[in-house]
Amino acid sequence: MAALTESKSARKHISSTPHLDVSADDANDTFQSIDKLQAAGINAADINKLKQAGYCTVLSIVQTTKKELCLVKGISEAKVEKIVEAAAKLGMCNAFITGVELVQKRGRVIKITTGSDQLDQLLGGGFETMSITELFGENRCGKTQLCHTVCVTAQLPRDMKGGCGKVCYIDTEGTFRPEKIQGIAERFGLDGDGVLDNIMYARAFTTEHMHQLLTLAAAKMCEERFSVLIVDSIIALFRVDFSGRGELADRQQKLNRMLSIMMKLAEQYNLAVMLTNQVMSDPGGGLTFTANPTKPVGGHVLGHASTTRLSMRKGKGDQRIVKVYDAPNLPESECIIQLSSRGIIDVIE
Repeated sequence: MAALTESKSARKHISSTPHLDVSADDANDTFQSIDKLQAAGINAADINKLKQAGYCTVLSIVQTTKKELCLVKGISEAKVEKIVEAAAKLGMCNAFITGVELVQKRGRVIKITTGSDQLDQLLGGGFETMSITELFGENRCGKTQLCHTVCVTAQLPRDMKGGCGKVCYIDTEGTFRPEKIQGIAERFGLDGDGVLDNIMYARAFTTEHMHQLLTLAAAKMCEERFSVLIVDSIIALFRVDFSGRGELADRQQKLNRMLSIMMKLAEQYNLAVMLTNQVMSDPGGGLTFTANPTKPVGGHVLGHASTTRLSMRKGKGDQRIVKVYDAPNLPESECIIQLSSRGIIDVIE
């Protein structure tokens, strides 16, 4: 069997610790610390209360309704009015912009390599920041393996198609394996312990716990550069905490709220958000003449929240087929990748 191919630049960095310096280009008006509101006359004590509730940037205030801000303990309706007004003036995020300005904003988007050239090509360069990518498929189709690979590639420098940032990993099924990271890090010429040190990991046990973890993550992202947020899997806890048709509406409402938080984090901190999702049998899918028809769980709520949706299914041996299920800028096409002890790779002939 042919050896795994490594880039020349990777070989130059054998056993090196990931260097996560952030360039000045990453500083922009969407990532202003909420502390700047103090200069606009907002009390420092009130700012701390907002931070404890997960509002750590000026944009996070602009993106939140006054009704939600009033729920923050110790913040009155009058204070909310003043805070929102100050944030709007400081952030200038609630105004129209031109198409040219939007192109410039989109220029900040980073495309993080998947570890496979074929999959990178399918995605137009890799996983995009400032968006949500959903990976869905049946058990053992490689979703978690792909997440493990991105835990490493997210820390690579930009010239190696990396995100040059840390990783936040929320594990709802207990499938994260740090020893897998070691082998993948070695492939890219990085020190395994150094890579693991840059992964902020948490095991979530309930949907409420996951919400608390996102609040804590927001505070850390304001202090350090993160390039990827991974939730593996997004739907598992919702299927446990909300059972039966009677709780379906409540489940979808809470799922929608959590997805909204993740999308806001993606835009505030220029993150690539990766969500794995489960599938269920599709009785009507037999009309499409596909073997074992399935569809992603989560309904329209998850479908609309995800920027890019990728389906994964088993192929021959360790091969997996990845298909663009839905994306605003990609055609419906597919590619074949391969699972290995060193992460996701191109197919070995």
